[in-house]
Amino acid sequence: MAFKEYPRYDGLGLAELVRKGEVSALELVEEAIARIEAHNPALNAVVYKLYDAARKAARGASQAGPFQGVPFLMKDLIATLAGVPTSSGNRLWREIPARHDSEIVRRWKAAGVIILGKTNTPEFGLLPYTESKTLGAAHNPWDLSRTPGGSSGGSGAAVAARIVPIASGGDGGGSIRIPSSACGVFGLKPTRGRTPAGPDAGEIWGGFALEHVLTRSVRDSAAMLDATHGPDVGAQYYAPPVEGTFLDAVKRSPGKLRIAFSGKPMLGKHVAPEVLEGLDQTVQLLQRLGHELVEDSPRIDGEAYSVAFLTILAGEVRADIEEAARAAGKKVDVSDFDLASFGTGILGKVLSASEYAAAMRYLLQVSREVGRFFESCDVLLTPVLSTPPVRIGELLPSDSEQRLVKLVGLLNAYWLVDAVKVIKPLAAKTYEFVPWTPVFNVTGQPAMSVPLHWTRDNLPVGMHFVGRFGGETTLYSLAGQLEEAKPWAERIPEGYE
Repeated sequence: MAFKEYPRYDGLGLAELVRKGEVSALELVEEAIARIEAHNPALNAVVYKLYDAARKAARGASQAGPFQGVPFLMKDLIATLAGVPTSSGNRLWREIPARHDSEIVRRWKAAGVIILGKTNTPEFGLLPYTESKTLGAAHNPWDLSRTPGGSSGGSGAAVAARIVPIASGGDGGGSIRIPSSACGVFGLKPTRGRTPAGPDAGEIWGGFALEHVLTRSVRDSAAMLDATHGPDVGAQYYAPPVEGTFLDAVKRSPGKLRIAFSGKPMLGKHVAPEVLEGLDQTVQLLQRLGHELVEDSPRIDGEAYSVAFLTILAGEVRADIEEAARAAGKKVDVSDFDLASFGTGILGKVLSASEYAAAMRYLLQVSREVGRFFESCDVLLTPVLSTPPVRIGELLPSDSEQRLVKLVGLLNAYWLVDAVKVIKPLAAKTYEFVPWTPVFNVTGQPAMSVPLHWTRDNLPVGMHFVGRFGGETTLYSLAGQLEEAKPWAERIPEGYE
């Protein structure tokens, strides 16, 4: 039986209907499956379909959990689901099933969700767009010619298209916030250590990355964080404890906040006028809500910071490349990887251990300075992206860059690469599109993308709010207030109602 009102409900709303007996978990699963079959051929958001397992889980769904019977999609990166490959957007991993559920998957299941499948991601989650050669490009439901962002691009597209009300994401440089902005949904990156990384990882990308969800509503995000936060066995560290619940925080007034704001990019140089228009309108909205707004932001050397951040990623991606080859029982071969990630991995091969350590020391030292900035304000407001979502293919490596990567890979000629000369222009290009988000992966602070603006062409532009370390409750309270003042839930891309 079709449930025609399905797109109008968030996850908690659907769970309430299940608890009341007004709809069954199986009916919700069938509706979500029908929407995947109808919309995924154009979106390429869902890359693994787990329909039989989902139907079985729905038939045996318990009465426990805040998201009882709610359809859910997992990003095909980091988190593992027993018996199902986690491809990480790579052809080698795509054939290797996971041995067990990761801890956060166990917590998602305990919250009551029904996992329908896995969503598209760029190779190793490296890029702010979702266009791997293994999984293909994901498309944005607001404009199919444009990217849904990355690396949680498939999840962002699926939530925006109302396939599911909630889907998972990981964020190591903005990968929850970027697709949330590009797709017009809500996404919060928690404080470092808030959600579990085990049992297979101690920390991800040197502590820069962690997992949470993308949602239609603020309350779904908060309720899922209530269900999943806290250290797991062997955790190296964990986030500060919270008073009360994150869901309660959504319903609570944030009070009068001192909010710094800036449209000046931290890591790039240019910001589109339509993005700055959204920032200006958000500042005015916050002032009407009674907050104190002051134009200010942390001062960092954008070029040096970008180079250091990319140095860390280069080392991490090279390790990912070598791990994938070992798991497949092969030698590293350029043909098994996307050229963007293989090229980044070349830098990771050429750079020294001391250069990696020096980059990390620099980033963490600057993080101390950024942290001190928040002694004078409660929240920082910037845009998420420098532009509305760009067209698919626009950010891919140039032909000359691709030729160089192929040559080095085929000849195993790493000596051809002068890492210092390559990394500066590559860093500048990489972070021009995402000039704010990576900074707060390094600092570990919570940050969220709130869908508060659409361009004249009806493209979403998210606003980026950063809180103090451990300050998710402040962000959720503010987001709840903004959601009430400027609702976005009924704003659905045409054709996905």
